[in-house]
Amino acid sequence: MYSEKENHFTVSELNDSISSSIRSSHSNLWIIGEVSDFHYHDSSGHIYFSLKDEHSEIRSVMFRASNQFLKFQPINGSMVKIFGSISVFEKRGQIQLVCNLMEELGVGDLFQKFEFLKKKLDQEGLFNIERKSILPHYPESIGVLTSGSGAALQDILKVLKTRSPHIKIYFRSITVQGDRAGKDIVQGINDFIEFGNVDLIILGRGGGSMEDLWAFNEEIVARSIFNCSIPIITAIGHETDFTIADLVADMRAPTPSAAAEIISAKVSTIINQYNIIFENIKKLFFIKLDGLWQRLDYSHNMIMAQKPQSKIELQKKIIDDLDKRLYQSSSFLLKNLTDQLDSYDKRLHGLSPNHVLKRGYSIALDKNGKIIFSKDQLKLGDKFDLRTVDGIIGAKKIS
Repeated sequence: MYSEKENHFTVSELNDSISSSIRSSHSNLWIIGEVSDFHYHDSSGHIYFSLKDEHSEIRSVMFRASNQFLKFQPINGSMVKIFGSISVFEKRGQIQLVCNLMEELGVGDLFQKFEFLKKKLDQEGLFNIERKSILPHYPESIGVLTSGSGAALQDILKVLKTRSPHIKIYFRSITVQGDRAGKDIVQGINDFIEFGNVDLIILGRGGGSMEDLWAFNEEIVARSIFNCSIPIITAIGHETDFTIADLVADMRAPTPSAAAEIISAKVSTIINQYNIIFENIKKLFFIKLDGLWQRLDYSHNMIMAQKPQSKIELQKKIIDDLDKRLYQSSSFLLKNLTDQLDSYDKRLHGLSPNHVLKRGYSIALDKNGKIIFSKDQLKLGDKFDLRTVDGIIGAKKIS
Protein backbone atom coordinates (compact mmCIF):
# COMPACT_ATOMS: atom_id res chain seq x y z
CA MET A 1 0.00 0.00 0.00
CA TYR A 2 1.23 3.52 -0.82
CA SER A 3 2.65 5.54 2.11
CA GLU A 4 3.76 9.17 2.06
CA LYS A 5 6.74 8.20 4.24
CA GLU A 6 8.16 6.02 1.46
CA ASN A 7 10.74 7.54 -0.93
CA HIS A 8 9.25 7.92 -4.41
CA PHE A 9 9.79 9.75 -7.72
CA THR A 10 7.42 11.15 -10.21
CA VAL A 11 8.25 10.30 -13.81
CA SER A 12 9.53 13.84 -14.40
CA GLU A 13 11.71 13.68 -11.29
CA LEU A 14 13.15 10.33 -12.37
CA ASN A 15 14.03 11.56 -15.86
CA ASP A 16 15.55 14.72 -14.38
CA SER A 17 17.66 12.67 -11.98
CA ILE A 18 18.88 10.38 -14.78
CA SER A 19 19.68 13.38 -16.96
CA SER A 20 21.71 15.03 -14.20
CA SER A 21 23.67 11.84 -13.53
CA ILE A 22 24.43 11.28 -17.21
CA ARG A 23 25.46 14.88 -17.86
CA SER A 24 27.90 14.82 -14.96
CA SER A 25 29.56 11.61 -16.07
CA HIS A 26 29.24 11.72 -19.89
CA SER A 27 30.06 15.23 -21.03
CA ASN A 28 32.76 16.57 -23.34
CA LEU A 29 33.26 13.25 -25.15
CA TRP A 30 34.81 12.40 -28.52
CA ILE A 31 32.83 9.67 -30.28
CA ILE A 32 33.45 7.97 -33.65
CA GLY A 33 30.64 6.42 -35.69
CA GLU A 34 28.65 6.28 -38.94
CA VAL A 35 25.79 8.69 -39.70
CA SER A 36 22.46 7.01 -40.40
CA ASP A 37 18.81 8.09 -40.74
CA PHE A 38 19.97 11.68 -41.37
CA HIS A 39 17.27 14.38 -41.35
CA TYR A 40 17.47 18.19 -41.59
CA HIS A 41 14.55 20.03 -39.96
CA ASP A 42 13.68 22.96 -42.23
CA SER A 43 11.81 25.15 -39.77
CA SER A 44 14.21 24.88 -36.81
CA GLY A 45 17.47 24.29 -38.68
CA HIS A 46 18.41 21.42 -36.34
CA ILE A 47 19.97 18.16 -37.59
CA TYR A 48 18.69 14.79 -36.36
CA PHE A 49 20.43 11.47 -37.07
CA SER A 50 21.69 8.20 -35.58
CA LEU A 51 25.35 7.53 -34.86
CA LYS A 52 26.17 3.83 -35.14
CA ASP A 53 28.78 1.16 -35.43
CA GLU A 54 28.36 -2.51 -36.34
CA HIS A 55 26.79 -3.35 -32.97
CA SER A 56 24.91 -0.33 -31.61
CA GLU A 57 23.49 3.09 -32.36
CA ILE A 58 22.41 6.18 -30.46
CA ARG A 59 20.00 8.94 -31.43
CA SER A 60 21.81 12.23 -31.96
CA VAL A 61 21.02 15.91 -32.48
CA MET A 62 23.11 18.87 -33.59
CA PHE A 63 21.34 22.13 -32.97
CA ARG A 64 21.39 25.02 -35.42
CA ALA A 65 23.78 27.09 -33.30
CA SER A 66 26.38 24.33 -33.71
CA ASN A 67 25.71 22.92 -37.22
CA GLN A 68 26.00 26.30 -38.94
CA PHE A 69 29.80 25.97 -38.54
CA LEU A 70 30.01 22.57 -40.28
CA LYS A 71 32.67 22.43 -43.02
CA PHE A 72 31.00 19.53 -44.89
CA GLN A 73 27.53 18.13 -45.57
CA PRO A 74 26.87 14.94 -43.58
CA ILE A 75 24.93 12.21 -45.37
CA ASN A 76 23.86 8.69 -44.56
CA GLY A 77 27.01 6.57 -44.51
CA SER A 78 29.39 9.37 -43.51
CA MET A 79 32.04 8.33 -40.97
CA VAL A 80 32.45 11.16 -38.45
CA LYS A 81 34.16 12.12 -35.18
CA ILE A 82 31.86 14.04 -32.84
CA PHE A 83 32.55 16.11 -29.76
CA GLY A 84 29.56 16.39 -27.49
CA SER A 85 27.67 15.21 -24.41
CA ILE A 86 25.06 12.62 -23.50
CA SER A 87 21.71 13.98 -22.33
CA VAL A 88 18.17 12.80 -21.71
CA PHE A 89 15.22 14.12 -23.65
CA GLU A 90 13.17 14.28 -20.47
CA LYS A 91 9.76 14.55 -22.14
CA ARG A 92 10.16 11.04 -23.57
CA GLY A 93 12.92 9.67 -21.37
CA GLN A 94 15.18 9.10 -24.37
CA ILE A 95 18.96 9.16 -24.23
CA GLN A 96 20.54 11.22 -27.00
CA LEU A 97 23.92 12.54 -28.04
CA VAL A 98 24.09 16.33 -28.30
CA CYS A 99 26.79 17.22 -30.85
CA ASN A 100 28.83 20.38 -30.57
CA LEU A 101 31.49 19.63 -33.20
CA MET A 102 31.62 17.19 -36.12
CA GLU A 103 34.57 16.19 -38.27
CA GLU A 104 34.43 14.06 -41.42
CA LEU A 105 36.46 10.83 -41.43
CA GLY A 106 35.20 9.16 -44.60
CA VAL A 107 32.40 6.84 -45.69
CA GLY A 108 30.94 3.94 -43.69
CA ASP A 109 30.95 0.31 -44.79
CA LEU A 110 27.23 0.05 -45.58
CA PHE A 111 27.28 3.20 -47.66
CA GLN A 112 30.29 1.91 -49.60
CA LYS A 113 28.46 -1.35 -50.29
CA PHE A 114 25.38 0.58 -51.41
CA GLU A 115 27.33 2.76 -53.84
CA PHE A 116 29.30 -0.21 -55.22
CA LEU A 117 26.15 -2.28 -55.96
CA LYS A 118 24.33 0.76 -57.33
CA LYS A 119 27.12 1.46 -59.82
CA LYS A 120 27.37 -2.22 -60.80
CA LEU A 121 23.64 -2.67 -61.50
CA ASP A 122 23.43 0.67 -63.29
CA GLN A 123 26.17 -0.41 -65.68
CA GLU A 124 24.24 -3.62 -66.38
CA GLY A 125 21.16 -1.59 -67.30
CA LEU A 126 18.89 -2.68 -64.45
CA PHE A 127 17.80 0.93 -63.84
CA ASN A 128 17.00 1.80 -67.48
CA ILE A 129 13.56 3.33 -67.91
CA GLU A 130 12.92 1.59 -71.24
CA ARG A 131 13.23 -1.80 -69.51
CA LYS A 132 10.50 -1.05 -66.96
CA SER A 133 6.99 -2.48 -67.32
CA ILE A 134 3.92 -0.26 -67.76
CA LEU A 135 1.49 -0.41 -64.86
CA PRO A 136 -2.12 -1.41 -65.66
CA HIS A 137 -4.53 1.55 -65.41
CA TYR A 138 -7.30 -0.43 -63.70
CA PRO A 139 -5.90 -3.57 -62.05
CA GLU A 140 -8.43 -6.16 -60.97
CA SER A 141 -6.15 -7.87 -58.44
CA ILE A 142 -2.90 -6.98 -56.70
CA GLY A 143 -0.35 -8.78 -54.55
CA VAL A 144 1.02 -7.14 -51.41
CA LEU A 145 4.42 -8.12 -50.00
CA THR A 146 5.14 -6.66 -46.56
CA SER A 147 5.20 -7.51 -42.88
CA GLY A 148 1.92 -8.79 -41.48
CA SER A 149 2.48 -6.87 -38.25
CA GLY A 150 3.60 -3.54 -39.71
CA ALA A 151 1.62 -0.36 -40.31
CA ALA A 152 2.39 -0.48 -44.04
CA LEU A 153 -0.14 -3.27 -44.64
CA GLN A 154 -2.94 -1.40 -42.85
CA ASP A 155 -2.15 1.81 -44.75
CA ILE A 156 -2.41 -0.02 -48.09
CA LEU A 157 -5.63 -1.84 -47.17
CA LYS A 158 -7.27 1.35 -45.90
CA VAL A 159 -6.59 3.28 -49.11
CA LEU A 160 -7.71 0.45 -51.40
CA LYS A 161 -10.90 -0.16 -49.42
CA THR A 162 -11.82 3.52 -49.68
CA ARG A 163 -10.84 4.20 -53.28
CA SER A 164 -11.24 0.87 -55.08
CA PRO A 165 -13.13 -1.71 -53.01
CA HIS A 166 -13.60 -3.85 -56.13
CA ILE A 167 -9.87 -4.73 -56.36
CA LYS A 168 -8.96 -8.21 -55.13
CA ILE A 169 -6.03 -8.16 -52.70
CA TYR A 170 -3.69 -11.12 -52.16
CA PHE A 171 -1.32 -10.73 -49.21
CA ARG A 172 1.92 -12.60 -48.57
CA SER A 173 3.72 -11.82 -45.30
CA ILE A 174 7.50 -11.38 -45.53
CA THR A 175 10.36 -10.57 -43.19
CA VAL A 176 11.38 -6.99 -43.91
CA GLN A 177 14.63 -6.70 -41.94
CA GLY A 178 17.37 -8.96 -40.63
CA ASP A 179 19.63 -11.58 -42.17
CA ARG A 180 16.76 -13.69 -43.59
CA ALA A 181 14.80 -10.78 -45.04
CA GLY A 182 16.45 -10.68 -48.49
CA LYS A 183 15.79 -14.35 -49.24
CA ASP A 184 12.22 -14.10 -47.92
CA ILE A 185 11.49 -11.11 -50.21
CA VAL A 186 12.78 -13.06 -53.23
CA GLN A 187 10.64 -16.07 -52.29
CA GLY A 188 7.58 -13.85 -51.90
CA ILE A 189 8.05 -12.45 -55.43
CA ASN A 190 8.47 -15.97 -56.81
CA ASP A 191 5.31 -17.12 -55.01
CA PHE A 192 3.24 -14.44 -56.75
CA ILE A 193 4.79 -15.28 -60.13
CA GLU A 194 3.87 -18.93 -59.62
CA PHE A 195 0.38 -17.95 -58.41
CA GLY A 196 -0.07 -15.92 -61.60
CA ASN A 197 -3.33 -14.28 -60.65
CA VAL A 198 -2.27 -10.72 -59.82
CA ASP A 199 -1.91 -7.73 -62.16
CA LEU A 200 0.85 -6.08 -60.14
CA ILE A 201 2.75 -6.30 -56.84
CA ILE A 202 3.31 -3.75 -54.06
CA LEU A 203 6.58 -4.39 -52.18
CA GLY A 204 6.75 -2.24 -49.08
CA ARG A 205 7.56 -1.58 -45.45
CA GLY A 206 7.61 1.31 -42.97
CA GLY A 207 10.50 3.67 -42.36
CA GLY A 208 13.75 2.92 -40.59
CA SER A 209 17.48 3.39 -40.59
CA MET A 210 19.79 2.29 -43.37
CA GLU A 211 20.43 -0.91 -41.45
CA ASP A 212 16.69 -1.57 -41.05
CA LEU A 213 16.15 -1.15 -44.80
CA TRP A 214 19.28 -3.04 -45.86
CA ALA A 215 17.41 -6.13 -47.12
CA PHE A 216 16.03 -3.95 -49.93
CA ASN A 217 19.61 -3.09 -50.94
CA GLU A 218 20.66 -6.71 -51.46
CA GLU A 219 21.63 -7.84 -54.95
CA ILE A 220 19.38 -10.94 -54.93
CA VAL A 221 16.36 -8.73 -54.24
CA ALA A 222 17.29 -6.28 -57.01
CA ARG A 223 17.67 -9.06 -59.60
CA SER A 224 14.44 -10.73 -58.50
CA ILE A 225 12.53 -7.47 -59.03
CA PHE A 226 14.20 -6.92 -62.41
CA ASN A 227 13.36 -10.43 -63.67
CA CYS A 228 9.78 -10.42 -62.37
CA SER A 229 7.17 -10.74 -65.14
CA ILE A 230 4.63 -8.86 -63.00
CA PRO A 231 4.99 -5.05 -62.62
CA ILE A 232 6.27 -4.09 -59.15
CA ILE A 233 5.78 -0.87 -57.20
CA THR A 234 8.11 -0.32 -54.24
CA ALA A 235 6.95 1.63 -51.20
CA ILE A 236 9.87 1.39 -48.79
CA GLY A 237 10.21 3.60 -45.74
CA HIS A 238 9.53 7.33 -45.84
CA GLU A 239 9.75 9.76 -48.73
CA THR A 240 13.42 10.51 -47.99
CA ASP A 241 14.43 6.82 -47.93
CA PHE A 242 15.87 5.41 -51.16
CA THR A 243 16.98 1.82 -51.78
CA ILE A 244 18.40 -0.26 -54.64
CA ALA A 245 14.98 -1.94 -54.91
CA ASP A 246 13.41 1.47 -55.64
CA LEU A 247 15.82 2.04 -58.53
CA VAL A 248 15.08 -1.36 -60.12
CA ALA A 249 11.30 -1.38 -59.59
CA ASP A 250 8.88 -0.39 -62.35
CA MET A 251 7.73 2.50 -60.14
CA ARG A 252 8.70 3.90 -56.76
CA ALA A 253 6.10 5.33 -54.37
CA PRO A 254 7.23 7.55 -51.48
CA THR A 255 5.05 5.67 -48.96
CA PRO A 256 2.85 2.54 -48.83
CA SER A 257 -0.28 4.73 -48.84
CA ALA A 258 0.95 6.56 -51.93
CA ALA A 259 1.52 3.23 -53.70
CA ALA A 260 -2.09 2.23 -53.07
CA GLU A 261 -3.29 5.61 -54.36
CA ILE A 262 -1.25 5.30 -57.55
CA ILE A 263 -2.74 1.95 -58.56
CA SER A 264 -6.32 2.64 -57.48
CA ALA A 265 -8.62 5.07 -59.17
CA LYS A 266 -11.44 6.47 -57.08
CA VAL A 267 -14.83 4.92 -57.78
CA SER A 268 -16.18 8.42 -58.41
CA THR A 269 -13.41 9.01 -60.97
CA ILE A 270 -14.32 5.82 -62.84
CA ILE A 271 -18.02 6.80 -62.82
CA ASN A 272 -17.20 10.28 -64.15
CA GLN A 273 -15.09 8.81 -66.94
CA TYR A 274 -17.90 6.38 -67.78
CA ASN A 275 -20.42 9.25 -67.94
CA ILE A 276 -18.15 11.26 -70.24
CA ILE A 277 -17.72 8.27 -72.56
CA PHE A 278 -21.49 7.60 -72.51
CA GLU A 279 -22.31 11.22 -73.39
CA ASN A 280 -19.82 11.17 -76.29
CA ILE A 281 -21.32 7.94 -77.60
CA LYS A 282 -24.84 9.39 -77.31
CA LYS A 283 -23.85 12.50 -79.27
CA LEU A 284 -22.27 10.42 -82.01
CA PHE A 285 -25.38 8.20 -82.12
CA PHE A 286 -27.77 11.13 -82.62
CA ILE A 287 -25.49 12.71 -85.23
CA LYS A 288 -25.47 9.41 -87.11
CA LEU A 289 -29.24 9.01 -86.69
CA ASP A 290 -29.90 12.53 -88.00
CA GLY A 291 -27.75 11.78 -91.04
CA LEU A 292 -29.73 8.60 -91.71
CA TRP A 293 -33.04 10.50 -91.49
CA GLN A 294 -31.78 13.08 -93.98
CA ARG A 295 -30.73 10.33 -96.37
CA LEU A 296 -34.14 8.65 -95.95
CA ASP A 297 -36.00 11.90 -96.72
CA TYR A 298 -33.85 12.49 -99.79
CA SER A 299 -34.44 8.94 -101.03
CA HIS A 300 -38.19 9.30 -100.49
CA ASN A 301 -38.30 12.54 -102.45
CA MET A 302 -36.29 10.99 -105.27
CA ILE A 303 -38.66 7.99 -105.47
CA MET A 304 -41.73 10.22 -105.47
CA ALA A 305 -40.21 12.41 -108.17
CA GLN A 306 -39.58 9.37 -110.37
CA LYS A 307 -43.22 8.09 -110.26
CA PRO A 308 -45.09 8.67 -113.64
CA GLN A 309 -48.31 9.70 -111.95
CA SER A 310 -46.44 12.20 -109.85
CA LYS A 311 -44.74 13.58 -112.94
CA ILE A 312 -48.10 13.93 -114.79
CA GLU A 313 -49.73 15.66 -111.85
CA LEU A 314 -46.74 17.96 -111.51
CA GLN A 315 -46.79 18.82 -115.25
CA LYS A 316 -50.56 19.34 -115.17
CA LYS A 317 -50.21 21.72 -112.28
CA ILE A 318 -47.51 23.61 -114.15
CA ILE A 319 -49.68 23.85 -117.31
CA ASP A 320 -52.69 25.02 -115.27
CA ASP A 321 -50.58 27.69 -113.67
CA LEU A 322 -49.19 28.79 -117.03
CA ASP A 323 -52.69 28.82 -118.60
CA LYS A 324 -54.01 30.94 -115.78
CA ARG A 325 -51.10 33.32 -116.00
CA LEU A 326 -51.46 33.48 -119.84
CA TYR A 327 -55.20 34.27 -119.62
CA GLN A 328 -54.61 36.97 -117.05
CA SER A 329 -51.79 38.48 -119.09
CA SER A 330 -53.71 38.39 -122.41
CA SER A 331 -56.83 39.90 -120.84
CA PHE A 332 -54.81 42.71 -119.38
CA LEU A 333 -52.97 43.27 -122.68
CA LEU A 334 -56.22 43.22 -124.70
CA LYS A 335 -57.85 45.77 -122.46
CA ASN A 336 -54.85 48.06 -122.73
CA LEU A 337 -54.87 47.75 -126.52
CA THR A 338 -58.63 48.45 -126.67
CA ASP A 339 -58.26 51.51 -124.52
CA GLN A 340 -55.40 52.75 -126.69
CA LEU A 341 -57.43 52.17 -129.90
CA ASP A 342 -60.36 54.11 -128.53
CA SER A 343 -58.06 56.95 -127.63
CA TYR A 344 -56.47 56.95 -131.09
CA ASP A 345 -59.91 56.78 -132.76
CA LYS A 346 -61.09 59.80 -130.87
CA ARG A 347 -57.99 61.73 -131.71
CA LEU A 348 -58.19 60.73 -135.42
CA HIS A 349 -61.86 61.59 -135.56
CA GLY A 350 -61.10 65.04 -134.17
CA LEU A 351 -58.39 65.55 -136.78
CA SER A 352 -60.51 64.29 -139.78
CA PRO A 353 -61.16 67.00 -142.56
CA ASN A 354 -64.78 65.89 -142.94
CA HIS A 355 -65.27 66.47 -139.21
CA VAL A 356 -63.89 70.01 -139.69
CA LEU A 357 -66.12 70.66 -142.79
CA LYS A 358 -69.18 69.48 -140.89
CA ARG A 359 -68.66 72.30 -138.48
CA GLY A 360 -69.13 74.90 -141.36
CA TYR A 361 -65.60 75.26 -142.47
CA SER A 362 -64.36 75.00 -146.13
CA ILE A 363 -61.01 74.22 -147.74
CA ALA A 364 -59.52 76.34 -150.58
CA LEU A 365 -57.90 74.34 -153.40
CA ASP A 366 -55.86 75.65 -156.37
CA LYS A 367 -56.28 74.46 -159.93
CA ASN A 368 -53.98 71.55 -159.13
CA GLY A 369 -56.07 70.47 -156.14
CA LYS A 370 -53.53 71.55 -153.54
CA ILE A 371 -54.64 73.28 -150.36
CA ILE A 372 -54.23 77.07 -150.32
CA PHE A 373 -52.96 78.09 -146.86
CA SER A 374 -52.53 81.86 -147.54
CA LYS A 375 -54.20 84.55 -149.70
CA ASP A 376 -50.75 85.51 -150.96
CA GLN A 377 -50.64 82.24 -152.91
CA LEU A 378 -53.30 83.77 -155.36
CA LYS A 379 -53.17 86.74 -157.68
CA LEU A 380 -56.07 89.05 -158.51
CA GLY A 381 -58.36 87.30 -160.96
CA ASP A 382 -57.03 83.76 -160.17
CA LYS A 383 -59.71 81.14 -159.99
CA PHE A 384 -59.82 78.45 -157.17
CA ASP A 385 -62.27 75.95 -155.66
CA LEU A 386 -63.90 75.93 -152.20
CA ARG A 387 -64.57 72.47 -150.93
CA THR A 388 -67.49 72.17 -148.45
CA VAL A 389 -69.01 69.17 -146.64
CA ASP A 390 -71.47 68.52 -149.48
CA GLY A 391 -69.56 69.65 -152.64
CA ILE A 392 -67.22 72.09 -154.46
CA ILE A 393 -67.88 75.77 -155.24
CA GLY A 394 -65.95 77.68 -157.96
CA ALA A 395 -64.50 81.01 -156.77
CA LYS A 396 -62.29 83.91 -158.03
CA LYS A 397 -59.96 86.30 -156.14
CA ILE A 398 -61.25 89.81 -156.70
CA SER A 399 -59.34 91.75 -154.08
